[in-house]
Amino acid sequence: MPKLQGFEFWSRTLGGARHVVAPMVDQSELAWRLLSRRHGAQLCYTPMLHAQVFVRDANYRKENLYCEVCPEDRPLIVQFCANDPEVFVQAALLAQDYCDAIDLNLGCPQMIAKRGVQARGQPWLRARRFSSESEGLLVGPRLLGSHGVRCPGAPPAGHYGAFLQEEWDLLQRMILLAHEKLSVPVTCKIRVFPEIDKTVKYAQMLEKAGCQLLTVHGRTKEQKGPLSGTASWEHIKAVRKAVAIPVFANGNIQCLRDVERCIQDTGVQGVMSAEGNLHNPALFEGRSPAVWELAEEYLDIVRQHPCPLSYVRAHLFKLWHHTLQVHQELREELAKVKTLEGVAAVNQDLKLRCQEDISRQKEGEKPSGGLPFFHWICQPYFRPGPREGSKENGGARSKRALEEEEGGTDVLSKNKQKKQLRNPHKTFDPSLKPKYAKCDQCGNPKGNRCVFNLCRGCCKKRAFREAADCPGNLPLLNIEG
Repeated sequence: MPKLQGFEFWSRTLGGARHVVAPMVDQSELAWRLLSRRHGAQLCYTPMLHAQVFVRDANYRKENLYCEVCPEDRPLIVQFCANDPEVFVQAALLAQDYCDAIDLNLGCPQMIAKRGVQARGQPWLRARRFSSESEGLLVGPRLLGSHGVRCPGAPPAGHYGAFLQEEWDLLQRMILLAHEKLSVPVTCKIRVFPEIDKTVKYAQMLEKAGCQLLTVHGRTKEQKGPLSGTASWEHIKAVRKAVAIPVFANGNIQCLRDVERCIQDTGVQGVMSAEGNLHNPALFEGRSPAVWELAEEYLDIVRQHPCPLSYVRAHLFKLWHHTLQVHQELREELAKVKTLEGVAAVNQDLKLRCQEDISRQKEGEKPSGGLPFFHWICQPYFRPGPREGSKENGGARSKRALEEEEGGTDVLSKNKQKKQLRNPHKTFDPSLKPKYAKCDQCGNPKGNRCVFNLCRGCCKKRAFREAADCPGNLPLLNIEG
């Protein structure tokens, strides 16, 4: 049977899908996809997978795609990040029998996609979770051996996602080779350039290379985190008019009304949601159920299709976001539980507290905090942006600068709060930190007994270079014959 292309692929294989769940690392796992499909999602993507790791690691393949065959989980598109045509195609060939298309991630905007990870760890350590508006973040896989040495043949750290959008020759080769070799269509998910004309040419280049469906996130790679801002539907509309393949829109989708308005304004074939779906998986149904109802349903699915408890916690932190602002002690309880049944017990506690809040509700009372619904109802979360004054400084602000602007230097980051919870005596006051004498060459702490006033590494280099001994580091060096 010939491979379907373009609109024929979208209408026949994908069933003309209009409601799409985005690829989200450790968040669009099988259990969540099944929950979303029950509530109106017509097409789902897997979490973003690292092509090189998928090719090399059988356990990675098993955990992320081969774990079980689930007929209800179709149509399904598998997404890879890659920067090498051969590796991308090898990974896609291993995945094509388990999905309906292969997607190349050209939209991840996080710095990890630019520079990768430099850290000690096992050769193919599993990735940490991250979720953004629409791109998952693969923090890892760590490609260093147990002594911090890069494993032979390991892929280059970083250099994928949105940081490939200027390398058109490479992208053409990747898409063209995949289009020629695969038995399923190849699709792409991109971010826009600031200029509409360049974005249109970018989309046309991918279409010409063999891309059969294009998802356009209407933000640039610089628009992320507190600087996300509003996605440009004008860019998406221009792309839709300029290409002859189906286009999905991504960005600014928080409710079914947004979906309908986006399709009408841009003319796209479908709309993809990430963060909106995480806060209300019934978004595509146009419903806003009680938060504990969807949590109970999700936990039932997880019992049938298990996933790591960290995934479950992450989903419930999103679902319960507004309720946890009211009943903050439940946040710590959810963070501490070690079993799925423990999570279910926290959900039951949350349900009882919300029902008490409902019973105390006065007639005519309105939701607090400017929310559209009361906290126990699934609803969007609007990420607060930086203060307007930051625009005067060119727009880009560091995360630390934004934290200090919002809360002052006395407010600890979430990571530091967790460390202090584990060790109540820990202090982060710089004035209380122990002072170390610094190495004269590199600035690291110098050895206490080093005669050269150097750290151990610099001392060793100098000792071998000058054929001199250092009594303080004698057990390490001992170069006298």
